[in-house]
Amino acid sequence: MRLVIADDHPLFRMGLKYALIHQGFDVVAEASDGLSALEACRALQPDAALLDVKMPGMTGIEVCERLRQSNPRLVSVLITTFAEPAIVQAARAAGARGYVSKETDPESLARQLRDIVANPDVDRLPHVDVPRLTPRESEVLPLLAQGYSNKEIAKNLGVSPDTVKDHLARLYAKLDAGDRTEAVSRARSIGLLH
Repeated sequence: MRLVIADDHPLFRMGLKYALIHQGFDVVAEASDGLSALEACRALQPDAALLDVKMPGMTGIEVCERLRQSNPRLVSVLITTFAEPAIVQAARAAGARGYVSKETDPESLARQLRDIVANPDVDRLPHVDVPRLTPRESEVLPLLAQGYSNKEIAKNLGVSPDTVKDHLARLYAKLDAGDRTEAVSRARSIGLLH
């Protein structure tokens, strides 16, 4: 299997390359940033790209999105230490076919990569529970994140402060949050706020 690997940490990238070659993969290119990874994938047409989520210039998720548009048959797999729900959701939306941890041992990584490439239509990204917000809750949440008071939110939406309190109570329950700060933080972590 022909792979392009991309990670901005040289020692990790070198170790990853060595481990994958040792597991029988053909690493046709390595990149230290997203743009170089994208260019290598477009030029070399590998079977798969193993992309670090956080790289300079262009994230692995952005590379994945562009590869999906230019070569939908290429299998993009993200490798990361970050399992935040918002990142998982962004990866899924970008067309990533897999999501593996940097803490995975080489044999397990090889098995996962082979399985992902052999069965690219199977969703292997972690499931993220995202609460469904009502349209009004979706209007209240960004105002809450901007630091508006209940009165300011009420005025902005043309409702009473008591109505805002009701919406906030439901938001807190859906987000399992005890206060405004916690609600905003949780909403950001699961991708409800950008």
